[in-house]
Amino acid sequence: MNQHPTTDQITSLIQEGEFFKLKELLKKFEPAEVVELIEEEEEREQLIIFRLLPLQLATQVFEYLEIDVQRHFLANLSQDKISDILNEMSPDDRTALLEFLPDDFVKELIQTLSEPERKVTLELLGYPEYSVGRLMTPDYIAIRESWTVQQVLDYIRLHGGQSETISLLYVTDRRGVLIDDISIREVLLADPSKQVSELMDRRFVHLQTMQDQEEAIEVFRKNDRVALPVVNDEGVLFGIVTIDDILDIREEEDTEDIQKLGGSQALDEPYLSIPLLGMVRKRAGWLVILLIGEMFTATAMGYFEEEIAKAVVLALFIPLIISAGGNAGSQATSLIIRAMSLGELSLGEWWRVMRRELATGLMLGGILGVVGLLRILLWSRLYPNEYGEYYWQIGFTVGFSLVGIVLWGSLCGSMLPLLLKRLGADPATSSAPFVATLVDVTGLVIYFSFALLFLSGTLL
Repeated sequence: MNQHPTTDQITSLIQEGEFFKLKELLKKFEPAEVVELIEEEEEREQLIIFRLLPLQLATQVFEYLEIDVQRHFLANLSQDKISDILNEMSPDDRTALLEFLPDDFVKELIQTLSEPERKVTLELLGYPEYSVGRLMTPDYIAIRESWTVQQVLDYIRLHGGQSETISLLYVTDRRGVLIDDISIREVLLADPSKQVSELMDRRFVHLQTMQDQEEAIEVFRKNDRVALPVVNDEGVLFGIVTIDDILDIREEEDTEDIQKLGGSQALDEPYLSIPLLGMVRKRAGWLVILLIGEMFTATAMGYFEEEIAKAVVLALFIPLIISAGGNAGSQATSLIIRAMSLGELSLGEWWRVMRRELATGLMLGGILGVVGLLRILLWSRLYPNEYGEYYWQIGFTVGFSLVGIVLWGSLCGSMLPLLLKRLGADPATSSAPFVATLVDVTGLVIYFSFALLFLSGTLL
């Protein structure tokens, strides 16, 4: 079996000017292999390789390239080459590219499209940024209920090559209104003389053009489809959305949520591509807010300064107490945000969440409280002078404080995302660091309240 040449061999052919030989070699590559090859080369060599690709392969490769490489090619390729590639690209991929380019550049590129492709692209760009209309492609197979199965098969042979997928066929009336969808399996197994109407059950799942993309993700998840039709308010079929586009959107949404959970704004660009100042702007805001929040922790400690001065041993357990509460809150926040993202719970179930976290927080706090108490009792045996004669009272202070702070952290971490969702904000902004900061301040109050309860009259 013949092996493809290595990157060094490709570079050598370019340096030697063996472009005809290189062009013939590149024809044998798969699109993914060419993408990998281009990504390993310098910018000059990238352009040479791309110019040598046949149009169909060049278009497939272009759709897989990173946005920065696409921009580089658009800025350096000839107008004719750009026009040919854009006209060959699928409408949804072309729209995704144009969204990342400056408006003036987009206007110029749109002018290079053929009249039908220009019309499709302008329609797609006219929908709100995060709507289903931005994802849909008009390349699908629409049939009529009066057709026979044989007519459908003939039509697929004639027009199926331009369709994004032929796994599902869409039945429309004369006005273009969607009335049913039929799987290709049903058509292939049916008698050729049967009419489409005999295969219909008039039950189908669809999306709306102005529907939010996150809602579309949920519809795909519930119905296990590879494609779904998109209709307007009148039910007219405008296009379809395929699972590959939904998976891309899901990846973007998950990435954004994960970045927000870390206490940062969503980057909106690859980590290594975002400018340094842009990175600082994305992260500085939350860090400042969290720093101000932690200042309240210092204020709370100042309020209990007299108690700390009387019983310095209490200061030893402050990091342990507040970190336990912050960790419990972070756990609850992450679990609730993910459950909401997957559609496992709704705002109307907040009471169930609260009851569950009350029970969970009490049990988790009890476990940590017992561990904290045992640790103090063990140390008092090993090092009798470590905590003095009131080690039992100190142990109860730490143990009960852990129960209280873990319970409070669990409640804060679970309720805050639901509250933000109710107010119309993004639940992911109730990031784990934010919850941890909130619990730090209140945790000190809980800790010293138990200290006063158990140590009053002894150390305090």
